[in-house]
Amino acid sequence: MSALRRAIDSAAATLAEAGIDSARWDAEELAAHLMGTERGRLALLESTDDDFLGRYRDVVAARSRRVPLQHLTGTAAFGPLMLHVGPGVFVPRPETEALLAWVTEQRLPARPVIVDLCTGSGALAVALAQHRANRGLQARIIGVDDSEAALEYARRNAAGTAVELLQADVTEPGLLPDLDGGVDVVVANPPYVPDAAIVEPEVAQHDPHHAVFGGPDGMAVIAPIVRLAGRWLRTGGIFAVEHDDTTSSQTVELIRKTGLFEDIEARHDLAGRPRFVTARKKGGARD
Repeated sequence: MSALRRAIDSAAATLAEAGIDSARWDAEELAAHLMGTERGRLALLESTDDDFLGRYRDVVAARSRRVPLQHLTGTAAFGPLMLHVGPGVFVPRPETEALLAWVTEQRLPARPVIVDLCTGSGALAVALAQHRANRGLQARIIGVDDSEAALEYARRNAAGTAVELLQADVTEPGLLPDLDGGVDVVVANPPYVPDAAIVEPEVAQHDPHHAVFGGPDGMAVIAPIVRLAGRWLRTGGIFAVEHDDTTSSQTVELIRKTGLFEDIEARHDLAGRPRFVTARKKGGARD
């Protein structure tokens, strides 16, 4: 058995003892990161040196203290993207990929205006920009967040794309009136975890609290986002907002009560949990 394999086996055992369900995966990802290769190519590598083993012990020790894997590698996968992440920004989750997939399946005008609220690392905005660009399609895409720390990562991730980034509070009444009635798509992955919910140490200790928790019932930011979508969207424009898996019906009812939307539908993430709601601005579908 190679020294690398022994080190990975030892790391996986250490991470499992720390309560990390994905211990083997994380051990291999950390080794691949330090070796400058992909996890699937680790089996082709034999030699290691003391410098690698020392650095590997350090990052495994950090991961065992529940520092997020993505903070240690500096990246997070989201759909087709590999995003820059780290302390100060919410790490995008696979759950949001279902919302991304739904939006990319919708029929949009030739050059839609798309707004991504609570953009964080820019995950949805950048993924939608790449999706359009890969098909030779244009769009104006705006990502909005109130955190300068998060926007620093978003700027790195949006480099070379058409994404515009704006620092603003989405709960501010009357935000961006110039967008009223002129937006084709509003998407949002806001802070929505109820304040009293018990979350993993990686979330509680490392994700920005402001980007995770959404008030006593998790709806504090979703409500103003619904109002913004109702004001900004054109007739026939589409809306998709992520929510806690305990608040699907509340989100549906909140959108329904505005009287501004139709085709309101609760949808599930890739694991089958209720995760986001979609709707269309009343007034008929576009041509």
